[in-house]
Amino acid sequence: MKNIGFLNFGNWRSARGSQVRTGADALLQTVELAVAAEELGLDGAFIRVHHFAPQLSSPWPLLAAMAARTSRIELGTGVIDMRYEEPLAMAELAASTDLISGGRLQLGVSRGSPEPALRGAEAFGHVAPEGRSDADLARDHTRRFRAAVAGAGVAPMDARMTGREGLLSVQPQAPGLADRIWWGAGTRATARWAGEQGMHLMSSTLLTEDTGVPFDQLQAEQIAGFREAWAQAGWSGTPRTSVSRSVMPITTDLDRMYFGGDVDSTDQVGFLDGGLARFGRHYAGEPDAVAEQLARDVAVQEADTLLLTIPNMLGVEYNTRLLATVAEHVAPALGWTPAHRRTEQEPATV
Repeated sequence: MKNIGFLNFGNWRSARGSQVRTGADALLQTVELAVAAEELGLDGAFIRVHHFAPQLSSPWPLLAAMAARTSRIELGTGVIDMRYEEPLAMAELAASTDLISGGRLQLGVSRGSPEPALRGAEAFGHVAPEGRSDADLARDHTRRFRAAVAGAGVAPMDARMTGREGLLSVQPQAPGLADRIWWGAGTRATARWAGEQGMHLMSSTLLTEDTGVPFDQLQAEQIAGFREAWAQAGWSGTPRTSVSRSVMPITTDLDRMYFGGDVDSTDQVGFLDGGLARFGRHYAGEPDAVAEQLARDVAVQEADTLLLTIPNMLGVEYNTRLLATVAEHVAPALGWTPAHRRTEQEPATV
């Protein structure tokens, strides 16, 4: 049985046909979509974090608002660009948000993706030390953040105030949050690194490498390498893995107008961030056909969590109907049932 949720990039644009014209629209509609997804029995509501673009940026107030309006659904990020984050401040914000949610956060973090800003993280005050790369900076920030949410002492006590010496942890602490951190990996090598570190794996609709094999097979190799590295590192428990897919079941003329041209979509190979990248196909068509295609996607079958990238600028009503179609006519073919139909003997994969 799989977990299925949505991933919202939170685009807004004042353009003809857009239902998301302002930043306020993007934020408030994301909350409404989380509520709708929970009512449909979906398992997750995830947001993408970008900077210096008309998309969702600071995740904490949004996740807290989503938490306040829902009670069961997982809430997460896919992903937070760790180059931009001050680790200790992020640990406080993440723990506070997780406590508000009742322990439902699933935080995806990573190096981030190509962006419109030139050295954008430097504008936030974060510069990689001499001889270190942006990727190194992101991993360093991640290490400090994970240590802080796990309760490590990070600041020396003032003995004049405390009467003793030692190290203080950030507050509050959110039990279990340290075990719900995911790494957004763009290659097989970074997936193995995530497994070695004991983080879960979050893989998107593209990989920044290409070996000539279909995207889903390459991504399945990534998942297998991650699980092998997790086991070899000796971590306990079962690691989680997620993949993202663009899934557009066509049931109306409006669907056909927007996505009918994507029916014959295939993988694409191009250049991204200075190297080859392989982009996954779109899944568009009649619901039965889409379900059959997803059932043949080996990475979807390997992962325990499927995140649906939604066309958020079409608005809450359209995307709620899209998610309902997936829940009713596509996801059951993947072994999924709505949360409210599950029994205690049939728990969701965690």
